[in-house]
Amino acid sequence: MSSLAWNCGMKLAQHRRFAVAVDVAVYFCDPRSPWQRGSNENTNGLLRQHLPRGSDLSVHSQDDLDAIALRLNTRPRKTLGYQTPAATLAQAVALTG
Repeated sequence: MSSLAWNCGMKLAQHRRFAVAVDVAVYFCDPRSPWQRGSNENTNGLLRQHLPRGSDLSVHSQDDLDAIALRLNTRPRKTLGYQTPAATLAQAVALTG
């Protein structure tokens, strides 16, 4: 990964320290500009296949939500060279020792 795009928010106030620590360029998207967050919007669309917008998450068990997360994390993604997010994360963690 060579860059990262974030929405603005208080939790991201330390973005400079993060960028230096992981040697990644950080970019902030403009408000109401979803096209600037392509993979994020794609993931939202995949999530909406299971949980329509405005869904009440309290009616779902943790097991149900975990099953949805597993399906999303084990689905190959073009943006990851057709690897799964789970495999990509495992590779990144393995590299950190």
